[in-house]
Amino acid sequence: MHALEKILAAHAGLEKVTSGEIVNCKIDIAGINDLYPQTMYSFREIGGEKVANPDSVVIFLDHYAPASTIKQAQTHSEFRQFAKEQGIEKLMDVNTGVCHQILADKGLVAPGKLIVITDSHTPTHGAFGAFGTGVGATDLACILKTGELWFRVPKVIKINLNGKLAEGVYAKDVILHIIGKVGADFAIYKGVEFAGTLIPQLSVAERMTMCNMTTEMGAKAAYIHPDEVTKAFLTEKGITDYTIYTTDEDYVYDDELTFDVSDIKPQLAAPYSVDNVYDIDQYIGTPVDQAFLGTCTGGRLEDIAVAAKILKGKKIHKDTRMLVVPASMAVQLEAIRQGYINDLLEAGCTFVTPGCAACLGTHEGLIAASETCITSSSRNFPGRMGHNKGKIFLASPATVAASALHGVITDPTPYLK
Repeated sequence: MHALEKILAAHAGLEKVTSGEIVNCKIDIAGINDLYPQTMYSFREIGGEKVANPDSVVIFLDHYAPASTIKQAQTHSEFRQFAKEQGIEKLMDVNTGVCHQILADKGLVAPGKLIVITDSHTPTHGAFGAFGTGVGATDLACILKTGELWFRVPKVIKINLNGKLAEGVYAKDVILHIIGKVGADFAIYKGVEFAGTLIPQLSVAERMTMCNMTTEMGAKAAYIHPDEVTKAFLTEKGITDYTIYTTDEDYVYDDELTFDVSDIKPQLAAPYSVDNVYDIDQYIGTPVDQAFLGTCTGGRLEDIAVAAKILKGKKIHKDTRMLVVPASMAVQLEAIRQGYINDLLEAGCTFVTPGCAACLGTHEGLIAASETCITSSSRNFPGRMGHNKGKIFLASPATVAASALHGVITDPTPYLK
């Protein structure tokens, strides 16, 4: 079996599972974000009175943080009341950040765990050797009522990444390059495992970025086998209760790809699809009205640090605004301690409440029909960050910062040597 299959088998109380099989699994973490008040309504509609395991439930008020409409405020109010009624202690209010980063910050994710959240980018937690996947409101309501959920065991694709990244190239560039090559429908309802000589060179933050973006190729879950980097993270968080599952040597992958990352240049996903990927050379000099640094894909401490390195002592271009959205309050506090926020504020950046902000096109940084945004977030569909004629380029945090400096799409490499 693959490690992902072993996680499902363990949570289903079975010795063995195979791809395509339907299994019922006990859930370790059930997360609800504020896009899904229907979860509460469905819970009651199916006869739910008391949540089966309130200690496993986490409520995240992150997509509308803070509320910008009366309807959003009402949703938040209902979630807060639901948490009180049900004895759910893990309510992450509007000052806490994005769900995936919060779980990492608070030590709630670990190898071998089964994590289900009403958020499509939950494969992020494969970076820790966990099985993370997104579901809708009805499925999450079933978890609230029973503590369990059904899964169809996915086939698994292995992606080997070998070599060493060039200066100015990051995990975001690698995953964009891969998606550009395989397409946005390559891994629909499949697991994606990352392996190869590059992996030990990547930090936890970079691994989270790669696993996060497997959603953009349709993945059900992602997986990186825990190693010394993972164990160092677990030790830092004081996490001792976990199980590392290994893939059997005779496991047959559904597909296996190998990439030499040494020659990858900074990448861009151009409008209007995540798999519309090019080397940055194709778009250097394209004017940008907004640079957006943040979210569960590109708002971690390392991302803010590289932006500060590029912009310290400089000013962003007069015709470009740059929004910085820390992925969590913990990230923001550490960025303050390190001096990164001061450097970015002096450069002319605008800081936004930790959370999702403009990534989903609801508030805090929307773009107009005539505008172009370069962003470290995950999607560039029409209307994703505002008007459906606005243009969105996906890039690494370094490319976002360098582009804000000049007001046009810019290769960050010269600023990092």
